[in-house]
Amino acid sequence: MTAPGAMWRCPSCGRTFAATGQVHTCRALGDLDAHFARCEPAVRAVFDGVVAAVRALGPVEVLPERTRVALHARMSFAAFVPRRRWLDGHLVLARVVDSARFRRVEVYSAHNVLHAVRLTSTAELDDEFRGWLAEAYLVGVQHHRR
Repeated sequence: MTAPGAMWRCPSCGRTFAATGQVHTCRALGDLDAHFARCEPAVRAVFDGVVAAVRALGPVEVLPERTRVALHARMSFAAFVPRRRWLDGHLVLARVVDSARFRRVEVYSAHNVLHAVRLTSTAELDDEFRGWLAEAYLVGVQHHRR
């Protein structure tokens, strides 16, 4: 078991995880810019705004995986898939939020509730959304385990 606060680094792919020996697929990370190559510039601006808001909260890894771009602290707490005209994604919160801004909500456990969102403009990165990002970040740093 990894010591509290310590991260385990996979010796094969170099990714970090909260749990020693975390099951995952070792795969080299992709190129972040490639995810946005066919998108309108506004989509990248929205994503960059999300990342800036999260970085204001604390350290975060941006992981350009094969099919998505994940945001990771001790665990992944958000992920995004750039589309041509919008950014699809999800936040993992420790509660159910009832808001029309979420396209879908899936409860996996008490502290693992996926909230799917579609973002089309940086104007959507308002105080309410930033609050949800802050909640998701707390899930990512596993604040509930302290």
